[in-house]
Amino acid sequence: MSEADPQIPVEPVDETETVVETEAPAPKRNKRRLLLMLSVPLLLLIAGGVYWLSLQGKVTTDNAYIQQDKVAVSAQVGGEIVQIFVGEGDTVNAGDLLFRIDPEPYKLQIAQANAAIAGAQANVTALSNSSDLSGADISAAREDIAFAQSDFERNDALYKRGFVTKADHDAAQHRVNQAKEALRQALARQEAARAKLATGSAVPGENPQVAAAQAEKAVAELSLSRTEVRAPSAGRIAQADRLQLGQQVVQGLPVLTLVGDGTSYIEANFKETDLADMQVGQPAEVHFDAYPGLKLRGHVESIGAGTGNEFSVIPAQNATGNWVKVTQRVPVRIAIDEKSARPLIAGLSTEVTVFTDGKKH
Repeated sequence: MSEADPQIPVEPVDETETVVETEAPAPKRNKRRLLLMLSVPLLLLIAGGVYWLSLQGKVTTDNAYIQQDKVAVSAQVGGEIVQIFVGEGDTVNAGDLLFRIDPEPYKLQIAQANAAIAGAQANVTALSNSSDLSGADISAAREDIAFAQSDFERNDALYKRGFVTKADHDAAQHRVNQAKEALRQALARQEAARAKLATGSAVPGENPQVAAAQAEKAVAELSLSRTEVRAPSAGRIAQADRLQLGQQVVQGLPVLTLVGDGTSYIEANFKETDLADMQVGQPAEVHFDAYPGLKLRGHVESIGAGTGNEFSVIPAQNATGNWVKVTQRVPVRIAIDEKSARPLIAGLSTEVTVFTDGKKH
């Protein structure tokens, strides 16, 4: 090194002090890190415990829907719709007239029945006045028998003495047989006339022909009254798209649906694992997706007798061996215990909570 280069004195470094100042905060940071690592699982554990405790004593499902009693209204007679008195969504009372079917064909049936009654009554009168029933033919036949028998006896005496030929003798015998046959036929006609006029045990005092015609009239009058289709109960009209003027109604085929008024209930499909503590009568709480602020009280009215799959049109078959266990759901009917401030429409989604401990939390 050249002498011209200045020498810069270097102070010695106290390595002990430096190490102490650098490593002193390390234990504090480690403690905070340890506390943080322990506190997060602890908080999660506490939150999970609180959530688990909140689930005790109740079961909840959102697989639940509003149901209402529905009646498929159909006509008891067929024909053309000539008048309509209701429309989709209308509210009706029991007995209100919904629509009318053309009554003219049934009025004609009544007229035909009246004509049949008149014809049957005329037949009865004619039979009552006939000679078959009076017995005149029977009396005449008996007189003919007596005359023919007397003639035969006289002819027979002459035949035995040889004054009459065998042909005349046989003719006299034939006339006796003919008179007897005429009497038999007259008696048969009288019995037939009496049978036609008989009243019978089913309708005492009434001729069967007249009774049959009157029954036809009663059927025609009943059919005429059924051309006016009325509401079987109170409710709202739905599915009335087939209710059109001129539409041909088929007997027994539904024309519209009547949704029962005031018959709302909830059908909640709970998992089979939720039914262990569920009993009829336990309180329930219902929330509605359509009405976020609406909450109604209710109770368990009934628990289904089978799972939804059990009553499906094509139940699942597991006989092939390709079987995967699926948690089944059981329909539970929830009765609503209070009046709703909003209209309850059939099919709306709900969330149902049943308090299995019997107490509302």
